[in-house]
Amino acid sequence: MEVHILVVDDEPEIADLVGVYLRSEGFVVHTCGTAQEALDTLAHQSVDLAILDVMLPDKSGFDLCGELRREHRFPVLMLTAKSSDMDKITGLTIGADDYITKPFNPLELVARVKAQLRRYTRYNSSQEKAPGSEVIDFNGLVIDRGTHQCTLYDKELNLTPIEFDILWMLCSNRGQVISAERLFETVWGEKYLDRNNTVMVHIRRLREKMGEPSRDPRFIKTVWGVGYKVD
Repeated sequence: MEVHILVVDDEPEIADLVGVYLRSEGFVVHTCGTAQEALDTLAHQSVDLAILDVMLPDKSGFDLCGELRREHRFPVLMLTAKSSDMDKITGLTIGADDYITKPFNPLELVARVKAQLRRYTRYNSSQEKAPGSEVIDFNGLVIDRGTHQCTLYDKELNLTPIEFDILWMLCSNRGQVISAERLFETVWGEKYLDRNNTVMVHIRRLREKMGEPSRDPRFIKTVWGVGYKVD
């Protein structure tokens, strides 16, 4: 089965380089130089993953990612020439699944693409299974691992696969404190590095979707210096 990847970058040499490495792995690559070209492509072509440059001529990659997240759940990787934590946090907050800083090693980019596709495939496969095998239901929160659906007070939460996996892990270990390191290495399947804000950003986004106050959340609680837990 063909896997289609959308690459959006206004620097042809970078788009071509990414395309060469991805095609060598058997992926079908669609390259665009602007955000509008990307949207036009998605109007008639389904894709399994998107790689977005932050600096585009017509709008930022952050804005494009926000638009994509309103209709699509496929993984999004951000390419940024900036290495500040704020740029990374911005990308993750608006719905990106991962980011990589220019200049980058093409082999690392391919590895990250494969990791995201594995997670996305696992998510889609679970949707096809019969529901009811694993359901968590407490205090108005219902999480069905069989269908990958989550509702809070009978209102469906539109969670990305990563957000769902984080919430499932915390709720299936109710009462236990789960460290950011354990969350990252379990959900992302990668080695956790110091000063990694990825988990914190996704926890914050989860709380926002759940309508949770940051100071005294009802569900996801921060245990300072230790990790997170759900009581």
